[in-house]
Amino acid sequence: MSSDTASRPALPHDRIAVLITAAGRGTRMGGAMPKQWLDLSGRSVLACSIDAFAGFERIVVTVHPEDMDRAIAEHGGRVTLVAGAESRSGSVRAGLEALEGSGISHVLIHDGARPLVTPATIRAVVDALAEGAEAAAPGLAVTDALWRGDAATVTGFADRTGLFRAQTPQGFSLPVILAAYCAAAGGAADDVELVQRQGVAVRIVPGDEDNLKITWPGDMERAGRILRMRGNDMDVRLGNGYDVHAFGPGDHVWLCGVKVPHDKGLMGHSDADVGMHALTDAIYGALAQGDIGRHFPPSDPQWKGAASEIFLRHAAELARGMGYRLGNADVTLVCERPKIGPHATAMQAQLAEIMGVEADRVSVKATTSERLGFTGREEGIASIATATLIREG
Repeated sequence: MSSDTASRPALPHDRIAVLITAAGRGTRMGGAMPKQWLDLSGRSVLACSIDAFAGFERIVVTVHPEDMDRAIAEHGGRVTLVAGAESRSGSVRAGLEALEGSGISHVLIHDGARPLVTPATIRAVVDALAEGAEAAAPGLAVTDALWRGDAATVTGFADRTGLFRAQTPQGFSLPVILAAYCAAAGGAADDVELVQRQGVAVRIVPGDEDNLKITWPGDMERAGRILRMRGNDMDVRLGNGYDVHAFGPGDHVWLCGVKVPHDKGLMGHSDADVGMHALTDAIYGALAQGDIGRHFPPSDPQWKGAASEIFLRHAAELARGMGYRLGNADVTLVCERPKIGPHATAMQAQLAEIMGVEADRVSVKATTSERLGFTGREEGIASIATATLIREG
């Protein structure tokens, strides 16, 4: 971690919620399907927008009631889904009300049709809030000449001095934006306008030309080009982890976060979850951040008997803090017994939940050593894990 990052005020991600608006019909795009559900390089526009905020624990998405079944099928369990209203402001208000009393202190409000927002833009807004701003949003200074027109004829000109193109996410103290909506009279161009009406200073942070809002048919083609260019400029990290624990007295073992009945237990300083330890080390390895022992020394008594999800959660949060998302993780357990197959799906779901990713990004499988070596003699269990981390843009 760089010294300037370390000196910033802390604003934990568990105190920040993300509210993504996706209840509109997108009439300017044309076509039968709302733009947020259109395919963009193999995923929906909305899915790409949600993915951009993978490091946040609380994500609320407002969707049109007609789209709720699809939203539940694609995103249920990962985000909180709220039925949107006829207007964008009504949808935002419904999402904000879902956050009241939840312990959330700040909210980032983002257009579901902006699928290309980068970690740098999100961090800039969060940093401004951490430094004490009650509201912050990305903006791009207008550099082109501005005309007024009637049909195809120029009728006048406008001064571009001090003008900015507004983008999202727009970040706010939750009480501030709730109060602005309670006091709202009439429409507003965006949420910044509402809080500015209440005398709240809004800090402008740098926007990004690629953070476009899908509005016209040609925007989909442009967004696809940007994604392809990013794909050629990805920082992809691969890490491997290996761990072994010996059997000892007991009536169960912990494997990948699941308690599996067995006639022996696994011995270790923590709960001896060999699969989770290997995966944690794989993530640390991909980040060049050492291993579990560096972050949670076995000489420290506070980790005696600790649940291994503490270690894995820390590794996943560290990756997100460094701007990486998990591409996939693969865990192999090597043992004769207990049988892993009946528990593999539960293990996959548990690891995915701890890391805050979709279950289909995590694989858990098992093999035997054909009765060879210490695993073959049932003296212990070994695990090998691989993790791929991706940072885009």
